[in-house]
Amino acid sequence: MGEKDGCNSSLTAIRVLRVSLVDELEGRIDSLLEVLVSREFFTRDDREEVLCQLGPRARVRKVLDILECKGEEAAKIFLSISSNHQQEAQKYSKKGNPDQPQSVEYNKVKQKHKDVLRRRSESMLFYNTRHGEKILFSEHYVNLLLVDGHQGLDIKRHEVLTFGQKRLSLQQKSTVHRKITPGELFLSPNGNRPVKKVLVTGVAGIGKTILVQKMLFDFGANKNCLTFDFVIHLTFRDLNLINKPTSFREMVLRKNRHLAKELDHIIANDKKLLIILDGFDEFRHYRSCDVDVFVSEPDEDAEVVEVFGSLMLGELLPNASVLLTSRPAAINHIPVGCIDRFVLISGFSLVEVQDFFLRYFQDRTLADRMFAVVSANDLMLTLCYIPAFCYIVCCILKESKELGGQSPKTMTDIYVQYLVAMLRSHTQARAETFFQEQQAEPSQQLSDIVLKLGRLAFQKLMEHQTLFYSSDQDVAAVKGCSLVSTFLDKTVAQEPGCTEEVYSFAHLTVQEFFAAVYCAVTDQPLPDAIQNTTAPGERSNYGHLDLFNRFLSGILSERNANLLSRQVGLCCQKEKVDSYRQRIIRELTTLCENGAHILNHLHCLFEQQDPSLALAVQPKTLRINVCDETLSQMDYNTIKYFLNLTKGKISELDLTGTGVNCESLRDIQPLLIRCQCLWLGENNLDMEAAQVIADVLHVSDSMTQLGLGWSNIGDEELLALSDAIRVKKKLEQLWMEGNRLTYRGLMSLSDLTPYPLERVVAIWNDLTDTDPESFSTRESLTVDFTDDDMWEAWGQWVLKRCEVSSNDKLVMVLHKVCNVSAHCLKAKWAKTFYEQLTQLITGRIESCTEEDMCKKLKKFENILQH
Repeated sequence: MGEKDGCNSSLTAIRVLRVSLVDELEGRIDSLLEVLVSREFFTRDDREEVLCQLGPRARVRKVLDILECKGEEAAKIFLSISSNHQQEAQKYSKKGNPDQPQSVEYNKVKQKHKDVLRRRSESMLFYNTRHGEKILFSEHYVNLLLVDGHQGLDIKRHEVLTFGQKRLSLQQKSTVHRKITPGELFLSPNGNRPVKKVLVTGVAGIGKTILVQKMLFDFGANKNCLTFDFVIHLTFRDLNLINKPTSFREMVLRKNRHLAKELDHIIANDKKLLIILDGFDEFRHYRSCDVDVFVSEPDEDAEVVEVFGSLMLGELLPNASVLLTSRPAAINHIPVGCIDRFVLISGFSLVEVQDFFLRYFQDRTLADRMFAVVSANDLMLTLCYIPAFCYIVCCILKESKELGGQSPKTMTDIYVQYLVAMLRSHTQARAETFFQEQQAEPSQQLSDIVLKLGRLAFQKLMEHQTLFYSSDQDVAAVKGCSLVSTFLDKTVAQEPGCTEEVYSFAHLTVQEFFAAVYCAVTDQPLPDAIQNTTAPGERSNYGHLDLFNRFLSGILSERNANLLSRQVGLCCQKEKVDSYRQRIIRELTTLCENGAHILNHLHCLFEQQDPSLALAVQPKTLRINVCDETLSQMDYNTIKYFLNLTKGKISELDLTGTGVNCESLRDIQPLLIRCQCLWLGENNLDMEAAQVIADVLHVSDSMTQLGLGWSNIGDEELLALSDAIRVKKKLEQLWMEGNRLTYRGLMSLSDLTPYPLERVVAIWNDLTDTDPESFSTRESLTVDFTDDDMWEAWGQWVLKRCEVSSNDKLVMVLHKVCNVSAHCLKAKWAKTFYEQLTQLITGRIESCTEEDMCKKLKKFENILQH
């Protein structure tokens, strides 16, 4: 508590140290609350209000909230009481706690458990990507980068599509996101606050389970820095088999009977216990984890989801450490307030992709040649950062000569070739035997099996399921089929009195591909819509069917339909092909006219590789909205493919928050020249990027509106733009809110207002170098708020942008938004705006788990409250 002495007041100390106080007091908040009530600093009503909160951390937060209302004197007394309470607890622990066992028997069980873990993990040290072939496990699968903040806020698209771009971004920011080893997961990065709950996320096939296996093996062999006495490993695949109330003790002993005699001591010494929960996204009840029923005793029976929630929130074994793994798609259902560290598995680096190719092909010359093929294909290279997908690509390349040597252009091309390659290379001997025994229609037999797999994939994809249990009727339909083991991985989940086979496709994208094949070649109706066209931040399914729709479009294209018919015996119905083509044309036309999000539709068009489709799209206005999508080179290629096939002006191109930079702007420069409205806000634009925009303004006869808000431009960039505007004098509106502009910079536009620039918006800039009154007479230049209805709607739009932003991005916005003088608040809408913004910041502070970020947010909260 010594940190508090240097603060100006006790209330200030509580505000500054709020996050660390939650960590420090969560284990003794109930007894501390009783002391506060007994000394009459808290009323019984206060106590009831605190006890109504779910979990010890929430109770600490409520106590701190109540102290804010009680004032400085109450805060001072609280700090004194909590400090004395801590000292008493420390004295008690020094006297010797009978629950701290270090007996000979305890140590024997500890070593036996390590031996058991080592044996179990030794048998799992292989990454099984297809039946009958195993790849030796290595550290290549578990390169970790420490990532700050809650990743769920940044999920806007299908996780696999997002991954490649995020992986490149993490490599570029290696100085910020440092690599860590599994043994460092529970070490505090700054030494200030304990790390008890760690969430490890990564896309399908990236190696989350492999990381767990490595940790178990290293712990069993005493090879890492984990300081725990015991590690309990639980998988959600196994927990799914429990269909009645159970206790934590029973969950542990199901597969660890050797711990029975010492389990009481292990639980009592829970600060030396690590619980690993692997595969949260596979949990049948992962959408129901917001429980309001808790257990606090290891022997207390409850539903599995309630035991899990109690562990995560610290109600059960509050001193134990927990490692949770999950795909990104499920983490929004985790009680994020309890997570102390977020870790992203980054997959392969470029060097490791090359190494994988060498190990796969066992010939350096051949491996180098194949890697060169992949390097020339941005689509394939991006996805090769995922270990499981890297294997799929190698399978295709191995058979590429037989497939005519064509380099795939689209995602569907890759997977159709994968399907054919796997059918040939993995089933030839079995198929030959089968053909000898069954002479009639062998190709049809293959297609029947593919269709059964497709039906399973489709039904489970619609239900958001990636695991299929043998007791499921849909699984029973494929169990007896030959070739199934080529595409489905099988594991056995064992519980006392229950053994069940669990199936999954080798990779999430393989399931999506088979689902699309089934939908394309059967009477299954096409999905109602290709894509949810709401803004990415507002979507509820986070691009759940994006890849499925792309695969469906590609399979219904002429070239892939012919290949499937020729090689697999699957034929697409002509009526369905024609219907789908007409729908793409119709929906693209509508989206271009109303400016809704269009990126996945453009990808579906790209998968068809048929220029006549793009030429058939004839909207009245051509508006392309891809905002809030971190665009990869694949995305730019898709946008260029469509727009290069269209003629005339582009009414609007919205690239807000897409990560656009100088290189990408140069890549699409011919398209920018055709734009009437161009929105480039919320991108970090340097002088080189500004020069590209200036080059466009130099020659464009079309551009009338340009948006550069929150793009970090300053006076130098504005000077380059103003020189370019003077050439054609076509630009009418220039939006530059939230940047680094000064009045001196704005003076470069003085001869351009009000003609051609009818509106220049420069709110929330660094306008402190001259008297604002000198600009007040310029009606076309806006540097302050007004009561205009348009500005009120604009303020709500800015607030909405803040709501869907990550904490890092929000802080960037707050640096500008909170730098506002009192006279700017005269507009009624502005007062409301700042009140709502303060509420948003307060909510973020409550859920923030990073101490440094919490301090930054609190600073802005204090500014707005005063």
